[in-house]
Parts: sequence; structure tokens; C-alpha cells
Amino acid sequence: MSKGTEMAKVSARGGFNLMWGLIASTVISFVGILAITYILGAQNYGLYSIALVGPTLIATFRDCGVNSAMVKYSAQYNVEDKTRIRGIIVSGLVFEIALGLSLSLLSFALSPFIASSLHRPTIVPLIQIASFFILSGALVNSATAAFTGLEIMHYYSFMLIIQSTIKTGLIIGLVLLGFGTLGAITGYTVSALIAGLAGVIIVWSIYRLLPKSSTRTEIISTIKTMLGYGIPVSIGTILTGLLTAFYSYILAFYVTNNALIGNYNLAINFSILITFFATPVTTMLFPAFSKLDYRKDHDTLKTVFQYSVKYASLIVVPVAALVIALAQPGVGFIYRNSYSSAPLFLALLSVTYLYAALGSLSISNLLLGQGFTKFNLGLSVLQVGIGVPVGFLLISQFGVVGLIATSLTVGLPSLFVGLSFLKKKFGVSVDWLSSVKILLSSGIAAGSTYILISKLPLAAFRFVSVPLEQLVIGIIVFPIIFVLAAIVTRTIDRGDLTTLRQISDALGPLRGLVRFLLNVIEKLMGGSNSRYSIARQATSD
Repeated sequence: MSKGTEMAKVSARGGFNLMWGLIASTVISFVGILAITYILGAQNYGLYSIALVGPTLIATFRDCGVNSAMVKYSAQYNVEDKTRIRGIIVSGLVFEIALGLSLSLLSFALSPFIASSLHRPTIVPLIQIASFFILSGALVNSATAAFTGLEIMHYYSFMLIIQSTIKTGLIIGLVLLGFGTLGAITGYTVSALIAGLAGVIIVWSIYRLLPKSSTRTEIISTIKTMLGYGIPVSIGTILTGLLTAFYSYILAFYVTNNALIGNYNLAINFSILITFFATPVTTMLFPAFSKLDYRKDHDTLKTVFQYSVKYASLIVVPVAALVIALAQPGVGFIYRNSYSSAPLFLALLSVTYLYAALGSLSISNLLLGQGFTKFNLGLSVLQVGIGVPVGFLLISQFGVVGLIATSLTVGLPSLFVGLSFLKKKFGVSVDWLSSVKILLSSGIAAGSTYILISKLPLAAFRFVSVPLEQLVIGIIVFPIIFVLAAIVTRTIDRGDLTTLRQISDALGPLRGLVRFLLNVIEKLMGGSNSRYSIARQATSD
């Protein structure tokens, strides 16, 4: 098995472990959100959201890129020199906890000013309690960075589920006991604190098992190295966050129809279905690229990059195409006609995930993994520089559609500049023919599915709603058409089947299902020739 394939197996295992944690924690949190929005009512739930504004803004300046540095160096030293991982973990924890506590105290002290600036002086106690979410977030994020760098994502999922379960239980319990918004804020903060402490305890137990270095860890020196790497990353994240805030302000200023903004926010919530598949990919690519040195591992780096684009696209692009095709029945089934514009907004928002075929999920991770943080910051500056004037023009003229158009276009120059840099610096590029085939197969499946559910006789069963019929039929038909289109266009060849079988060994309970699907695809392709049969037998052995 090649080094690239072995790395793909490790990333696939981590991605799978993260995905089930994301899904489980999101479902649990969603139950809590439904409960507190019903119990608190719109006004008190609004206060709950407003009380988090100040501490959340202050928390933006907590990380300074140290978490990214923890991921990068933990993954790198896990290959090069395991004795150095201890220093990275302890230095990262010390920095995060110290700065998190300092900013929590700062937010606590500024709570009267924050409350008055929001024209709600009565929410000072809420802001004071929420302030300690900054420290809780530092614990959670530092543990997450350690888990990601060491590629042990099942612990991360465990921490996510602990947080969502305790948060849902505490918030509902405290609100029902009569504590209202104060109870909701307390549950939110305490659950993160407990999850963070659990994560740090797990990290500490792993830390004790790591090999010791013969030299004493210089925490200050290590933190300086991590800050040198991480500050450009942090600046880029802050700039992107400020750009998003700018868009929100312009949208609120120029769009007076609150219903349209409500439709847009609902569409964003629905697009989380795609992030279940995209987030594990982006999370695991960072440590994967951090293990390689482009000066020594050029061939492996090229293979891993092309793997990352192709196989990430095979997951994310069809899911995005499916959401685009079924946006109307998906929203209509739950909300009927209450959110009439949301399906269009959801379909448009989903287009950005199609850029995975262009390498959008891989470029930044490769740059950060190889230490080119300043160039990555330059890409963020370029996006912000284009995004401000384009966003102002399009949002002021076209409202929500202008905002979505902005989000779909302003990142493209950075994407292509990044691709050009990767080609010149590392000699790596996207397999463009493969990407075109994935987009074509997904487009054929999405178009065929949309036409089919639009032309079907409606209300075939009186006890089933029309959107539900369309949704169920679409979910069944889409993957069938996609697989057939992928075979006809040769999006997937027998070499891919061999590689995917090797990678599927890391998928735990899903291994059997994935192998069954790969066997079906192979039969549809006309059976296996001797060369790939031998490879398959060798893999199974």
C-alpha cells in the first residue's frame, strides 16, 4: 500500500469518527433549541442571543492561531519526532487557558459597557455569566486541536456529544425551574466548561503516554514559535469574520423585509446537511498535509493532494447537488408555504460546495500544513479586498440574492491564485478531467431527479404529503442516477475501486456497506479484469 493511500485511510477514519459526532451532537442540540425557543418565547430567546454577542466578539481574539499551530506541529512531530509533541501540547494548553481566563475576566468587567452599548442595561448578569464561555471555549478548542493533530477524532466526537447533551439537559431543566434566560445562559456556559474539562483530562492522559524528550520544554520559546506560525492564520480568520459581519450589517440596512432575511437564515440552517460531509474532510486534511515535507515528499504530496480533491469531491459535490435538486420538497415538507423563498436561497447557497471539485477544501489546508501561513493570509486579504466593494454593491441592489451572489464569487480569485501558487511552488495540481466528470455526473443526477419529481403524478397516497413523496423518491433516485452517470462518464474507474476498498478498511461499521456498494458498482462496470481482481484479493488478505 502506498504512503498516500495509508494517509488517506487514517484521514478517512478520523473523518468518519468526526462525522458521527457532528451528527449526534447536532441532533441533540437541535432538540434543545426547539425546546428553549418554545419555552422562552421570541423575546427571551432574543435576549439569550444578544447576551452572547459581546463575549463571542471578544472570544474572536483569544486563539491567535495557537490552535492551528497545535494541529500542525502535533501532526508533523507525530511523524518526525514524537518526543516534541509533549512540548506542543503543554505550551498550547498553557497559552489558551491563560488568555482565555484573562479575556473572560475582561468581558466580565466590561459587561456594563457592553449591555449599555446594546441598549439593554438589564442583561449585565447574563453577559457576566456568558463571559466565562470564553474560558470554556479555550479548553474545548485546545483539546480539539490536540485530538485533530494526533488524528484521534473519536475523542473529539465524545467531547461534542458531552457538551450537546449537558447543554440540552441543563438549559431545559433550568428554564423549566423558572430561571428563564439566566438558566439558558448558565446551561450554555457550564456545558462548555464541563466538556472542555473532560477534553483536557483526556488530552492529559494521552500526554502522559507520549515519549519524553531528553531536553526540558521551554514553554515561552515554544509559544513564540507557535505564535509566529499562528498569528497570520488568526488575522485571516478575524478578517473573514469581520467580512461576514459587514455583509450582515449591509443586509439588515438595505433589506427591510424581515421575512426575506428569515428565509435566508433558514436556508443557512438547512445547508448544515452538507457541512456534515464537508467539515470532516477539511478537518482531517490539515494534519494529513502537515505530515509531509514538500522538499522531501513531492510525489506523495502530489498524490495526497489529488486524492484529497477527487475523493472529497466524490463525497461533497453529489451531496450538494442532491440538496440543490431537493431544496423545494425538503423545505416544503417541514414548513409548507411558510418560507417560500428559502428553497431558492438554499439551492444557491449549496453551489459554493461544488467548488470542492476545484480544490476549495484542499488549498488552504495544504498551505497551512506546509507552513505558508503568510501566503494564506494574503489570500484572505484578497478575498476581503474584493468582498467589501462587491458585497456592498450587490447586497444594496439585490438584497439576499446579492449576498449569495457575493459569497459565490468573491472567493474565486483567491481560489485560482492559490491553485497557481501550488502549481509553481509544489508542482501539484487538480486532476481537472476527474473534477469535470464528477461535476457532470452530479449535474446529470440532479437535473434528472428534479425533472422526475416535478413531472410525477402528485399525491399518489392521500395520507402522504406531496413534498414528502418528492423527497423520498428523490433520495432514492438520485444516487442510482449518479452511480450510473459516474460509470458511463468513467468518473470512477477500477483503480479507484481498489483504492476506495483500501480506504474503506478505516470506516469501522460502514466498511461492509461501502464494500457492498463498491462491489455493485464493479458489477455494473462489467466485472473485474484480472489485474484489479488480484489487487482486490491482495487488499482483502
